Amino acid sequence: MDVSQYLEIFIDETNGHLQDLSDSVMTLENEPDNMDMINEIFRAAHSLKGMAGTMGFKRMQHLTHDMENVFQEVRSGNMKVNSELIDVIFECLDAIEGYLDNVKATSDEGTDDNEALIKELNRVLASGTGQEISEESDEEAKETQDEQEASDEDDRAHYKNIRVDENETESIQNDLKDGLKLYGFTVYIEEECLLKAARAFLVFKAVEEAGQIMAYLPSSQDIEDENFENDFSFLFVTSQDIEPVISAIKAVSEISDVVWAELDDVPKDMPKEDKEETAPAVVEEKKESSPAPKVEKKETPAKTPAKKTAAKPVTSRTIRVDIEKLDALMNQVSELIIAKNSLVSISATEEGSFESQMFHEQIEYLERITTNLHESVMKVRMVPIESVVNKFPRMIRDLSKKLDKKMELHMSGEDTELDRTVVDQIGDPLQHLLRNSADHGLENAETRRERGKPETGTITLNAFQEGNNVIIEVSDDGNGIDIEKVRNKAIERGMYTEEQAEALSDKEVIDLLFMPSFSMAKEITDISGRGVGLDVVKSNIEALGGDVETHSVFGQGTKFTVRLPLTLAIIQALMVVVGQEKYAIALGSIANIEYINKDDIKYVQADEVIHIRGDVIPLIRLNQMLDIEPRDDESDNLTVVIVKKGERQVGLVVDDLMGQQEIVIKSLGKYINGNKIISGATILGDGEVALILDVNTLM
Repeated sequence: MDVSQYLEIFIDETNGHLQDLSDSVMTLENEPDNMDMINEIFRAAHSLKGMAGTMGFKRMQHLTHDMENVFQEVRSGNMKVNSELIDVIFECLDAIEGYLDNVKATSDEGTDDNEALIKELNRVLASGTGQEISEESDEEAKETQDEQEASDEDDRAHYKNIRVDENETESIQNDLKDGLKLYGFTVYIEEECLLKAARAFLVFKAVEEAGQIMAYLPSSQDIEDENFENDFSFLFVTSQDIEPVISAIKAVSEISDVVWAELDDVPKDMPKEDKEETAPAVVEEKKESSPAPKVEKKETPAKTPAKKTAAKPVTSRTIRVDIEKLDALMNQVSELIIAKNSLVSISATEEGSFESQMFHEQIEYLERITTNLHESVMKVRMVPIESVVNKFPRMIRDLSKKLDKKMELHMSGEDTELDRTVVDQIGDPLQHLLRNSADHGLENAETRRERGKPETGTITLNAFQEGNNVIIEVSDDGNGIDIEKVRNKAIERGMYTEEQAEALSDKEVIDLLFMPSFSMAKEITDISGRGVGLDVVKSNIEALGGDVETHSVFGQGTKFTVRLPLTLAIIQALMVVVGQEKYAIALGSIANIEYINKDDIKYVQADEVIHIRGDVIPLIRLNQMLDIEPRDDESDNLTVVIVKKGERQVGLVVDDLMGQQEIVIKSLGKYINGNKIISGATILGDGEVALILDVNTLM
């Protein structure tokens, strides 16, 4: 049975089960008697085992089977949950994640049997249930197991109870004369299986690829009606190698065991009087079969169980969509918006006539349709950041043990939504910030006691939407940033003289931490201190069109504020003119627009500033920044676009305003390198290309 087509579904489902398991085990560590969590973990491990078995990933199936055994004992009250068990279960989850990473990379689980981990898991199981751990060698244990299995085989080989009538006997004997082989199979289904008939159908479908089923026990109708316990048997003839057939049966989900053997002769029907006494053991005739020397693929009653299963109505409110299909849809919406902008541009030149008015009305209608379509596509692409942040509680737990610090993570706003492409890339920067808070931010328990703080440090992750941006705050109640220590480090490295360093503001000093290779760690560890933490955070977030700010009070804690755009594809922008060139500024970055007189410009340390409603705002002349020739007709009044980044504001001097427009962001690739002011380009309605300004780099 080819299961490669289900690989993507397997990966998605396994990711979900792993996260559910991690969350449940985290809860169970704090509430060891929570039966709901114990049952949830058992069910998730059982589902993982079944999925791994279906895909043929035996190592993953073995590990999850042992996990399931442990929690079966916990469910039954035979053992208690303790920290040792929790640690081992987390190691198991890491091992399963390792298997999954291999599956993603190679479509195979790899060769690591995790024998040491499985032994540790079984040791914890034996210890928890009060059993003595056997000291016998692996070889001795295997021999004992083989002997036990051999003694049980006869009792479990129910195919020996199958009897066939004279017609079927003759048909099978003809097959044997033609060189085919006869096998008896008894297949055992797990006790918890809810769809036994469906599992039987999958087994029949798998084996019929290689041969023909000749008889059933119980009857095909009983199998269809699920009128059997946890096993069913059948006789099977084939000309092919039997090993792939056995592998195909075992690959079916929730099949616990297969007992089989090659048969030398056909089990003949019993005399009529004996048959009546042992009616349950007699197999229904295969009515549509006729004596045939060749193996032919034909319809059998075994296929009927699937009909019953398929007939049940299934209602689902969600579908899986490949992100590439959504990207293609977004590109088509983008082209539609460009076409709409072209029509708007043409309509602006046709004024006055009745036809012009009708044209304008249709353009407005088209604008509403494209805007609604864009919003609908964006909603499809939006996913909660929960998919990224839900792995962080486990990470903080592990860091707490590794650093020997008591800490806890509080999260809120996990349902805040972001564009899928942004969510996929924000995980690493947030992880850096959290590890930084745990390692550098939080003090040890003794220091916290001396400062009158609780021994357990608190790290908080909060997400919320603000306009066209999503804000993610990572804060801690730790030591805060020692401004003077950072300042001295900058002097020590020769970055500034003592006089220059003293002139730096606190914010400028904190910003040094985001410079490449600038680390305050005294020693390099695998947690932080390599000088590639905060600079990577800054560059990754800026690559997404966002920014990061830091607020810190020494002795009280630090807060990192990450601001990200909701989407990277289509934005509302203000179009401005500088010289003879047109530029776009994202509307979400603009605070307001001011018209000022040249006489209102003041100077602070030779830099131009303006004073507006109590705020001193520095001015940036875009023509100088972008190396554009100034206009000859420059008037005494200046148009200033006030842009903001957090609490900071800057005034951009432009020559003219074109108005608000919905624009499609196009990447410039390698056409413009080394200029961070330009973040992309857009195509205007008249076919011109306008560059998009990244105002974050100007702050």
